[in-house]
Parts: sequence; C-alpha cells; structure tokens
Amino acid sequence: MPLSVKELVAQHSDATLKPRFVSKKDREAHREEAKLTEAQREAQRLEHAKRERLEWERKAANASTSTPSSQIPAKRVEAEDEQESLHETTAAAGLDTDALRQRYLGQRPNRARKVRRSADPSKRFLFEWDDTEDTSDAQQLAIAESIQSSVLANRGGLDTTEANKGHSRSHRSILNEKHWTDKELQEMKERDWRIFREDYGIAIKGGNIPPPLRSWQESQIPELVLDAIQAIGYKEPSAIQRQAIPIGLERRDLIGIAETGSGKTASFVIPMLAHVAKLPRLNEDNAQLGPYALIMSPTRELAQQIEAEALKLVSRLGIRVVSVVGGRDVSEQAYHLQRGAEIVIATPGRLKDLLEQRIVMLGQCHYLVLDEADRMVDMNYEAELDYILASLPQNTDSSSQRRVTMLYSATMPPYVEKIARSYLTKPATVLIGNAGQAVGTVEQQVEFVHSEEKRKARLLAVLDSGLPAPMIVFVNQKTTADMIGRDLRRAGWRVAILHSGLSQTQREAAIQSIRDGQNEVLCCTDIGARGIDLPNVSQVVNYQFPTNFPSYIHRIGRTGRAGKQGRAVTFVDDNDAEHLYALKQEIAKSPVSKVPMELARHPAAQNPSGAT
Repeated sequence: MPLSVKELVAQHSDATLKPRFVSKKDREAHREEAKLTEAQREAQRLEHAKRERLEWERKAANASTSTPSSQIPAKRVEAEDEQESLHETTAAAGLDTDALRQRYLGQRPNRARKVRRSADPSKRFLFEWDDTEDTSDAQQLAIAESIQSSVLANRGGLDTTEANKGHSRSHRSILNEKHWTDKELQEMKERDWRIFREDYGIAIKGGNIPPPLRSWQESQIPELVLDAIQAIGYKEPSAIQRQAIPIGLERRDLIGIAETGSGKTASFVIPMLAHVAKLPRLNEDNAQLGPYALIMSPTRELAQQIEAEALKLVSRLGIRVVSVVGGRDVSEQAYHLQRGAEIVIATPGRLKDLLEQRIVMLGQCHYLVLDEADRMVDMNYEAELDYILASLPQNTDSSSQRRVTMLYSATMPPYVEKIARSYLTKPATVLIGNAGQAVGTVEQQVEFVHSEEKRKARLLAVLDSGLPAPMIVFVNQKTTADMIGRDLRRAGWRVAILHSGLSQTQREAAIQSIRDGQNEVLCCTDIGARGIDLPNVSQVVNYQFPTNFPSYIHRIGRTGRAGKQGRAVTFVDDNDAEHLYALKQEIAKSPVSKVPMELARHPAAQNPSGAT
C-alpha cells in the first residue's frame, strides 16, 4: 500500500533524510584522501608498466641469443627455395624472369636508378627525369610565348621594355630607375612627379595641374622676386609652397588646405608679387582706381602678420603694401591708400566701411586671396564678403583681365566649400596632409574636470609641470580670460591677456610681450587660435572646450609647429558631450597621443551624435 500523508511528512521530517552540512575541514580531508588514492593508483599503474617492459626486454634478449639458423621460419625457407627453383627453371628454358614477374605478378623489376652527379658540389639537388620524359608540345609553347609578348606590349612596358619615338622597344629593368633626387629637371617623368608629391604629402585635384617646385632655382618665378626670396633666407620651399606657387604663376583659381604654420602666406604672396611686378607702378593718375591685389583675413593679428611677411619680399621690388584693419586711425589708412598701394591687406569689416565711404576702390583689382575663409564665416562676415566681391571688376574672357581668386584654410568644412563654389572658377585644389586634422607632433591629453575649483587647481598644476615658456591658455569668454589672467598673476605667473574687448594697441602689446619673453603665459579667447605666429610654444591648455570642433584643431595648432614637439591639455566635462566623439576620433589618429580610458568609455563618445 502507498504511504499515507502522515507517513510521508514523518519521513521527510526525519533527521536522517535531511542534507548534512559538511564543514570546510571535512571537505579538505575528503580532497586529500581522493588525491592520495589517485596517487596510489598512478604508482601501481607505472609499476605494472615497468614490470611488463622488463619482461618483454628479457624475452627479446633470450630469443635473439637462442635462435639458430635452423630455426628460421619454414615459410621463409620455402619462399627462398621457390625463388631458386624459379630462377633455375626459367634459365633452363631461356625465359626472362623480370618479364614473367611483370606479366603475371604485376611486379616491376627492381633496377637501380641512375643518379647524375654534378661537377659542382654545391648543386646536390637534381630532378629524377631526363629530356625523354618531357611531354610538353614545343609548338604550343611557341604560340603561348607570342601571345604573352603581344599582351605585355599593349600594357605600356609591363614586359620591362620601353618604347621610343621610333616605336621600337629597348629592354630595361624598372629596378634600375633612378630616384627623382638623382635626376635633372628635364629627366622627370609623370611617375617621378607622383613619387615627389607622395614624399611631401601633397594631394591635388582639378585637372591639368603643373608640376611642383623641386627648388627655388628651378622655378618660373621672376628674377627680382627670386632675389628677394634668397635675400630673406628661404632655403627650401615648404610643401604647400612647392605646389601652390606654380599654380599661382599660371593665374589659376586655387583652394589651398594646409595645417597652420606650413608656410601658406608665402605660397600666395610670391605668385601675387610675380603678377604685380609685371604691372606699371601706381601714380597720381591711376592710384584712385585702387590696388592691383587684395588679401582678406578674418582678424587684425593675421592681417598684420601677412603684412610683415609681404614687406620682407617687396623691399627690393618697389611695391607698396598697406594694411586696412580695425582698431587703427581711418585717416592714416586713407592717406596711404590715396598715395597708391599695389597690394592691400584688409579685414572685411574695415574694408567694407572704406568702400562705402569711397575712400578706396577696387576697379583694377584682379588678384584676390581669402585667407582663413572658414574663420570669416564663423565670425559672420558673409555679408561683408559679398559686398566686397561685388565691388571687384567682373571676370572677362581675357586671361590678362581675368580675376584670380585663391582660398586658403587649415580646415575645409561644408560652408567653405559653398564659398569656393560661389567665388572660384574651376579651381585647382592642393591638400597638404589631412584637412582638419591636428599635426602629428602635438601630444593631446584630455582630463575630465567637473568643478571650477578643481579646474583652476589643475590649470596651475599643468602650467607648473616643467615645460618652458611661452604657454597659451584658451577660454571661451572675454570675462573668463580676464578672471583666469588675474588668478594666474596672483599665483606668480607673468600673464598677457588677449581678447576682442581690448584696443588694437593693447592686443599688439600683449602679443609682443610674449614674443620678447616679458610674459610667460598668454590667456586668450579664440582670437589667438589663428594667425598669431608665436614661436616655440611648449604647450596649450584648453581651460574650456571651444564651441565648435574646428577651433580645437586651430587652438592646439599653436604648439608643435615647424616639426617641434608640443603638448595640448584639454579640460572637459559632461557639458561638452556633443564634441566627445570627434575628440576621441581625433586623438586616435595622432601618432603620439593615447585616448584616455574615461573618454573612450564615455557614453557620448560612442556615436557621432554625442547622444547617450
């Protein structure tokens, strides 16, 4: 009978049926016992195997010593007797034993193979076949060789031959081709120019583009301009100069994309001077028509830097250069313009004011350069640019009267491409390195700092890390620049402050104090991110991340210039989430930087939108 409910409950409540807790000591004892048992079994197995091996060796030794020749297996003796009788029978009948084996038993005769020995002891390996075993068809081989020769002949020298003017082909090896550095200019071929551009990181597009410069001496630059270049000590052209100058000398529209500090200014000033040097000098009769050439820049500092570079080159040419920027006396600028200036360097706002007041005209200006065009758009100068370009003479079919327009920048965002399509005609594009990417000599560091007090403390620690002056601290607002400047001065640093709220005299004095070594740190807004050439900046600190990512590239481009090493330290927090993905991607491209773990794992850095 089945158990009742009471019996089942009693059975389950029995203490003997309940699981028993095993202590740690008992578990260890059980494991030790199991290990001991396993070790004993293994020892017994090895002992058994050893005894069997010794027994087998003993039996084998006894068998080898006690087996006489009479105890050879009977089957072996019978086989040998059969072989001997077969030989005797076939010999008596005059038959071939090997032929009988091959016919009835399928056995081939065991003939010794002949081995050819080479006279050269080093050549020991020989194929075991002779010419009689070759199964190839000589006629088919001849047909295949003729087809191969005709195909290779149509592939432009893939058969290591080179066609001359008489259409005959002379054999050569491409491995014997000289490098472009060992060739004269007239020996350069398209392949050599391609290698040349690869060596200097030059990328081009836009149709038929002239070869780059190998040296100043081989260029088509006018002799007077070339003398000025040599006088100021330009030994070798930079990468952007090598390709942009020949294009400018052909009076073609150009888009030049290169990193800051790459020599862009000279790349457009030199062909501009070559154009202006061919024209008559301005006098009282034609000065009122305006300059021959115009250079536009977004900031006063960049305009003055371009002016200083141009003045070095025009000193021997008799060409007058005038800068028209805000923050200076308008009457003084008007005086210089009325005297006549072949080249004018201007900011959009001040030039538009002078055009509206009829102080200057652009009736004979056929050479225009827009430097840092993306920055002009960022500063909302599009209306001023449209007004100025409308004041220029219209393009004509005549090559001498056609306007040359050049657009330069360190980055190429979409709105700059829109400007290029609007103002340039079939431009050639020159790209040096990677557009919009930081130079490889800047070590980029990112730190997450979530409070203002910690940010100030980290700033002092970074500046006091042992790197030499000068150093730059970037902020986003004018008031922040003044506040950080005061805090750094209290901490003992010699600080210069630069932002748009200062007068032109104050801004120039701040930059000059850094160049002269009077101050150690420049605390500035994005006004100092472009166009300011401060040599030997050891590090840049982004106290606040910029409002747009291209400004980050320009900021850190103030250090690591001219092939020197630099460091850029950037403070970020969750308010900068929209830029974290681009920041992570940028640091990952750098050969000297490492993406910090906190940035790599941040949710906003996982996709381009920056959304969590």
